[in-house]
Amino acid sequence: MPAPLSRIPARALVTALLAAAFCAQAVAALRPHVPLLLAATAVSMAVEGVLYRWHRGVLSVFAKSHADITVRHVLRDLLLVVALLRLGEQHRETLYTPLVAGLLVFYALHCAIQAVSVLVRRTRTLPVVTRNIDASALRLSAAPSVLLRRPAHRLLVFGLPATAGLLATAATDDPRCGALGIALSLGLALLGLYDLLVRLLPSRRPASERETLAWLDAWLAEYRPTVGLYFSGGASSAYQANMWLEPLAKLDGRPLIVLRERFMVQKLAPTDVPVLCLPKVSTLMRLEESSLQVLIHPSNSGKTSQVLRIPTLKHTFVNHGESDKLSSCNPYAKAYDEVWVAGPAARERYAYAEVGVEDKDVVEIGRPQLDGVRPYEGAPAGACTTVLYAPTWEGWDGNPGNTSVIEAGENLVRALLADPAVRLLYKPHPLTGSVDPRAGAADLRIRELIRAANRERTGERPGDTGELALLTAELDRLTALAGRASADQVERMLLQAAPEPGRAEAVARATVAWEEAYWASLPEWEHQIVTDVRPTLYACFNQADLLISDVSSVISDFLASGKPYAVANTSGLAEDVFRKAFPTVRAATVLTPDAAGVPELLDAVRHPEKDELVQARAELKRHLLGPDEPTSQVRFNEAVRSLCTAALEHRARMAERLAAETPEIPDQRRSVTPRRPAHPA
Repeated sequence: MPAPLSRIPARALVTALLAAAFCAQAVAALRPHVPLLLAATAVSMAVEGVLYRWHRGVLSVFAKSHADITVRHVLRDLLLVVALLRLGEQHRETLYTPLVAGLLVFYALHCAIQAVSVLVRRTRTLPVVTRNIDASALRLSAAPSVLLRRPAHRLLVFGLPATAGLLATAATDDPRCGALGIALSLGLALLGLYDLLVRLLPSRRPASERETLAWLDAWLAEYRPTVGLYFSGGASSAYQANMWLEPLAKLDGRPLIVLRERFMVQKLAPTDVPVLCLPKVSTLMRLEESSLQVLIHPSNSGKTSQVLRIPTLKHTFVNHGESDKLSSCNPYAKAYDEVWVAGPAARERYAYAEVGVEDKDVVEIGRPQLDGVRPYEGAPAGACTTVLYAPTWEGWDGNPGNTSVIEAGENLVRALLADPAVRLLYKPHPLTGSVDPRAGAADLRIRELIRAANRERTGERPGDTGELALLTAELDRLTALAGRASADQVERMLLQAAPEPGRAEAVARATVAWEEAYWASLPEWEHQIVTDVRPTLYACFNQADLLISDVSSVISDFLASGKPYAVANTSGLAEDVFRKAFPTVRAATVLTPDAAGVPELLDAVRHPEKDELVQARAELKRHLLGPDEPTSQVRFNEAVRSLCTAALEHRARMAERLAAETPEIPDQRRSVTPRRPAHPA
């Protein structure tokens, strides 16, 4: 999202202040004027600190304009030298020549540190990144100081004594102050250079690429993975993999997570499953010789085609959610050996879309993530009816029917807030406003409506016993990834080698306890804007008596509860056409953009005898998610076991064929030197 308007003037002010400080310093150096020089230089250094702390976006603009930190720091020191040369009497050039020489040596050391830091970073960039795996055999070690890895921070800190010394010399006309400051800067630079050079010694380097790949082969042979989750994507797409981590961990066999982007190793949610990040295709191909049999794909990406080239593996697409949108039956799905869906509805969707996915390759497994969603228990038990409004985002295609936030969101929220017996939980999609600014603006207005409604409500608040804070701290401790914020990948591999025994069970218990304490800590009458990682969407399902959403996978997932739900129709279609176009709406109350039907909807929720869609929801639930028994996790496990068997049978057939081939037919998968054709006589 673009930066808030309130922050733009602040950035402009700080930038203007830095420019003014340099101009003032130049004037003071040329006149010369010592008080102005001192003030301008101090302001300039202070503004640099503000930029690095709060406005780093401005720094990137400076860098693109070739006015990066090195240029600015050199200019600042150069102006100080000019001022010193213009102060006082003749022969100052000879007096201050050693100071200038010291400055030049300092900047030469700065360049040397940067060059060596690049070499160190290369030695610490391994072809494999791991988590939950003991990779200590790769000679892993702590990362160098952040000052040695970031030239901007290093120059500011190491160069500060020199700048301060030159300022003191300008104020006192004593060159010893400048000499002392420059000496301190030189000492810091030499120490930093020594620290980096030591890390280039063979005994201090991490394993080489050859050694690392040999270790990878040995680890795969020892662990013998059977099923893996393969994921590639951007930083904001990590949730697509995270929703499958718990079902993956509960599978029989030895699961593995295979990632392609280095940053994704830290974006992945807490899990005890071993994680391998294989950025290069050549490294990825080493999975062909492993015991891995099946890869599960929760999303499509450009790098998916690379792993599909491995013939010893079977691949299945599980998606990260199902809805009536076209994205739920992408033609790319035909590239997989099987497509696993929740229920019959998705099977019919693929058949209707005619995207090349054959019916025999579709397997219904339910949605194992939903096994913890509590079933419908009738009318609201408390004084308030809890309504969850969870709209989706605007999507890439700009279809006005994608999200209700723009056209109907404010009307729906106003209608809900007008009922004094309603507690609203508003959980917008995290990508809301990322494509259409109108959606982002509407989202902000909805949040302000909710805050205003809360200000008008009064009631008794639960006493703060401190239990929630303690449970939050415990859950944060259990789910936090080991390592300091400035650690690099090698250091994190060392610190995140293996989770504590029983950590997964402890996290599950702590999560349940936290959710109970969280909801108990909130007044029953208070509306909530839910945007943090916790509570999760499924936790909100368990609190809600009613869902209002758009055509999205949220509907399918919520149907696991059997509770009433409504869908906002902002597509412009008539209601009968809307229901026919989107089967997930079949058991919903359809709301128009003006939210006219909200009072009747709430009345039906509070009086189940008026709810005419109970049976329709039960039928639609079976159609979308399949039967309740066996559970989705059991069906998921059976599907994995079946596809693993198919992979092993395929390997056996290929081995038999290779063994039966005559020597005249070279094996294309092995290095065989073709025989030269005989020369004619």
